[in-house]
Amino acid sequence: MAAGGFQPVGLWPLTLFGTALLVGLLARARGPWQAAGCGWLWGVGHFALGNNWIATAFIYQANMPAWLGWVGVFLLSLYLAVYPALAAAGATLLSRGRPVAVVFAFAASWIVSEWLRGWVFTGFPWNPLGAAALGGFTRAGLAQVLPWTGTYALSGLVALLGGLWWLGWSQRVARPLVAIALVVLPLAAGRLPQLSPADGAGRLAFTLVQPGIPQEDLDNPALFEAQFATAVRLTRRPPTGAPRLVLWPESGLPDYLRDGYPARFYEATTYAADPVLARQRIGRVIGPDSLLLTGAVDLEIRRGRAVAARNVVTALDGQGVIRGSYAKAHLVPYGEYLPMRGLLEPLGLSRLVGGTFDFWPGPGPRTLDFGPWGKVGMQVCYEIVFPGEVVDPAHRPDYLFNPTNDGWFGAWGPPQHLAQARLRAIEEGLPVLRATTNGISAVIDAQGLVRHSLPRPVAGRIDGLVPPAHDATLFARWGNRLALAWAAALALCSALALRAQRG
Repeated sequence: MAAGGFQPVGLWPLTLFGTALLVGLLARARGPWQAAGCGWLWGVGHFALGNNWIATAFIYQANMPAWLGWVGVFLLSLYLAVYPALAAAGATLLSRGRPVAVVFAFAASWIVSEWLRGWVFTGFPWNPLGAAALGGFTRAGLAQVLPWTGTYALSGLVALLGGLWWLGWSQRVARPLVAIALVVLPLAAGRLPQLSPADGAGRLAFTLVQPGIPQEDLDNPALFEAQFATAVRLTRRPPTGAPRLVLWPESGLPDYLRDGYPARFYEATTYAADPVLARQRIGRVIGPDSLLLTGAVDLEIRRGRAVAARNVVTALDGQGVIRGSYAKAHLVPYGEYLPMRGLLEPLGLSRLVGGTFDFWPGPGPRTLDFGPWGKVGMQVCYEIVFPGEVVDPAHRPDYLFNPTNDGWFGAWGPPQHLAQARLRAIEEGLPVLRATTNGISAVIDAQGLVRHSLPRPVAGRIDGLVPPAHDATLFARWGNRLALAWAAALALCSALALRAQRG
């Protein structure tokens, strides 16, 4: 039920109600082990429904049967449910099961457990509970508090509101106070001060391209040239002399753009055997006043053979010169690399992404300064879902570029991915430009509002000006330490409530 607050269902009362029922179980639990069992079972259902889109990825590769995707979803849920179990056990230990104390203790424990989920074993913070607090495209809902809380603390606030629902229903004496709290908290969020735009932003023109390539066609060499022709048609514009940013998605370019690879790799792309000509013809497409940011693949060559690849964003100017690149740091386990390859490969398991070798990670968040095209931070695909890990704090960018390929992930994955990109925009105070192969592409301003979007599965383009950034938010300065401070404050509230109830 609680997963019904996530996209594409988007019914936030279900999240509060499902969370309220869990808090009620914790208040009656006979110790932390029973509470952990309740939290774990709750988590299995929660993550199995919310992450059902993962099963769709198995449809698009031939090495493993499609039904194995549903096994994968269930097994992943068994693991992810450990974190609600930890939150449930922590809430019971802190509160001794006392009604008011358990509500605050659960909110505090949830923040810590979700933070752990974001980095243990490389992390998988997909669908934080706070994502249910987002409003529609034109409003941010309770997520307006993100600059002062961060996503993990927003999740704690959602858990707190769910607990207050249970408290108001089960404790008659507490109902007036609970009713006041449930009204005051959202109203207070709506009256938070608006952050001011940074100076000089909002003047850069952009063209964002969604080529509308079905996932089953994306890696077909016979279609590479037709796919490139679609990107060309959606990119061209009359010359104006003003700087323009062109944005293509992850997997947006089959060509290898760098020199020095074995010839067989170039021969499999659209402009056979010559990366110089490939770069030059792209330069002619975008024009002399434009800079292209496109998803691409770089190879790691050792002794004349390719040993690995990197999932990169390459910046190419109108003269066909590579101006810089960013390599994805948060790679997808079992998607872009196979953990424990020596053990799993003999069992017949492989990566979901095609290829014979693994991707290697890049160094992490970077800001690239492209002069008239601004300072850009890049997050490839699901890197955007990691709170506090999308920006180089020492070099704050003007905007974030999030190229992605969501064609793997059915009807549920793309809207959930977009929602989490909106969370990053709000908490960092930065606009996010999101280009996808097949939808949902979007322009998100620094308040998390979607100014323009392209739905699935159409081909199209968005033209406009990059929205202005805000000054650095409190979260941008403190990161996830801010969320943990909120957890400590809620734990203190629980201790005070426990002491008052004992008195």
